[in-house]
Amino acid sequence: MKLDIQFEEAGARGKYSVEMPDGSESRLTYHRTGPEHIVADHTFVPVPYRDQGIAESLVERLVGDARLRGDKITPTCWFVADEFTRHSPVWDDLLKL
Repeated sequence: MKLDIQFEEAGARGKYSVEMPDGSESRLTYHRTGPEHIVADHTFVPVPYRDQGIAESLVERLVGDARLRGDKITPTCWFVADEFTRHSPVWDDLLKL
């Protein structure tokens, strides 16, 4: 499945999202605690679309964008934290605990 990941940030809140074929939404949300620090706090994929790599793609986009902007990430969402563990040590430079 080709993913069209949308990004929006308003104030201190941000979201990466994908509109699913049935109109539902997969998303990863975060909030900024400073100009170069974000807390990834929630990831959701509707049940019919799980186990297709969608959540992983959302996290990869977050990480890629953070690297470009010079942001550090604190994952409070268990899924994002697991992805950081899985991609260690490659992503370790972005991790802020």
